[in-house]
Amino acid sequence: MIHVGIVGASGYAGAELMRLLGPRPDVCIDVAAAGTSAGARVPDLYPFLQGIVDLTLEPFDPARCEGLDVVFVALPSGEGMKAVPPLIEGAARIIDLGGDFRLPDPGAYERFYGRPHECPRLLDQAVYGLPELNREAIGQARLVANPGCYPTSALLALLPVLKAGVVSPQGIVITSVSGVSGAGRSSSVDMSFAEVNENVRAYKVGRHQHIPEIHAVLEAATGTAVSLSFVPHLVPLTRGIYTTIHAQLLPATRNDDVLDTYRTFYADAPFVRVRTTTPQIRDVTYTNFCDIGATREPRTNQLIIISTIDNLVKGAAGQAVQNMNIMLGLPEDTGLGRREIQHVY
Repeated sequence: MIHVGIVGASGYAGAELMRLLGPRPDVCIDVAAAGTSAGARVPDLYPFLQGIVDLTLEPFDPARCEGLDVVFVALPSGEGMKAVPPLIEGAARIIDLGGDFRLPDPGAYERFYGRPHECPRLLDQAVYGLPELNREAIGQARLVANPGCYPTSALLALLPVLKAGVVSPQGIVITSVSGVSGAGRSSSVDMSFAEVNENVRAYKVGRHQHIPEIHAVLEAATGTAVSLSFVPHLVPLTRGIYTTIHAQLLPATRNDDVLDTYRTFYADAPFVRVRTTTPQIRDVTYTNFCDIGATREPRTNQLIIISTIDNLVKGAAGQAVQNMNIMLGLPEDTGLGRREIQHVY
């Protein structure tokens, strides 16, 4: 039996972890910790989990997590770096779903997250948890930094063609749209129905915290200087990320050559699907899949890449479970191969 704890269980990512782990016969959720929701029963907060996870949320106490096989930290950025240090000695493995351990440079963290990093000593220990890139390192890690949702969609789309030298690493343009669940469960006027419905808006243009994450991972993986722009947009959906990328093709490349590059790169990746048709969000919701399509634009000789993920699954909890499976030596698709339970938050 795999004994796990979830810190931040009352948020959307925490609920998604319970949705994925609750039905598994090989997993026992021993601890479900929360802040202001402590004392509430999980089924009262999320009725769709009735009969699946019948725990009462408890205040966070690192001592309660001692001896657990895996602890998931599903807290907002800025909170994870406070929760992880007292957990690191007692729990066997930690997977942080926030942004606090994704950037190796604490200076970049401070510039883009707007606060100093409080635990830089653990940055060197954290393994970036993109399985399709770092599977071997994840298997040996004690602390995994789960990737951001936008970076997951962008990195999976760009890594194969950049590493193969198919596209230029300069002047890459990334445009993404996301559903409102990516902002988390905390309420705000900007996320209210009246503000989001029948509306599309860009936000954090040029200063989004995922820019240095995408940039750093691409440069580390390719050993090449990369320049890119990234603009996120909020759309009136609950789930899903849809990313469109423009990159300049280097050689005269046929479209089928590009798709073969993707198929080769992801031959052993169970959750990346290379599409010959245009990907769409509804094909990936409630799944851990990333669908990717790529087309050569002959007038400009640009490669247009489209990728889609569910921001709460492959962009958060599903990828965290995938990382847990790898860390424990299990097939990485264990418990992730189908839509177990659906619920619209």
